[in-house]
Formats: sequence, structure tokens, C-alpha cells
Amino acid sequence: MYILIPVESENIQEASLTKINEVKVWVQVLLDEGKIQEINFNENRDEFEKFSEVLIIMDENEYVWPFIELGMMVLVAHTQRSIDDIVEAFLFRELNELAY
Repeated sequence: MYILIPVESENIQEASLTKINEVKVWVQVLLDEGKIQEINFNENRDEFEKFSEVLIIMDENEYVWPFIELGMMVLVAHTQRSIDDIVEAFLFRELNELAY
């Protein structure tokens, strides 16, 4: 499963979740069998070779309709900011589904 995360840095250790309209870099994380298999960065979210099935956002007020129209699930990470924390929360189903 591919997860798309808007972040503000390409440095994997420092990358932190940011709002979609403030994104500097997109991260696409491949999860397989509960483990991170691959992490890719790109300035343009449409340049990834594989389709992302899930989008992670930081609050419910972000404009996500283009992602919903693509059929992506949108999850909200209220307190998680690092890639590792977001992935862990995703695996343990601690992220909230967007209520729209």
C-alpha cells in the first residue's frame, strides 16, 4: 500500500507533516506486511510512478477534494508529525478518517 504525505523537508530524519498548501516535498511510503519497504520524495505529487491509496493530512480543514476524486482514502494525523510516527499510527489504526 502506498501512502502519500505532504512534508516540508527532503531529509527523512527532519521531514515533518505540513499542510497541503504549504508542502515543499511529497513523500510516498510503500508499506508491505506492516513494514516500510520504500520511501520516495518528489516535489510534484503526480510524478510518482505508483498510485497512492492513502493521503495523510494534518487537519480536517484542508482542501482534499482532488484526492477524494482520485479515490484516495484521507486520514488525519492530529498529533503525529514525523514519517515514522505517522506510519506507526497508520499501522495501529490511530489516524482518524476524514469526516466530510
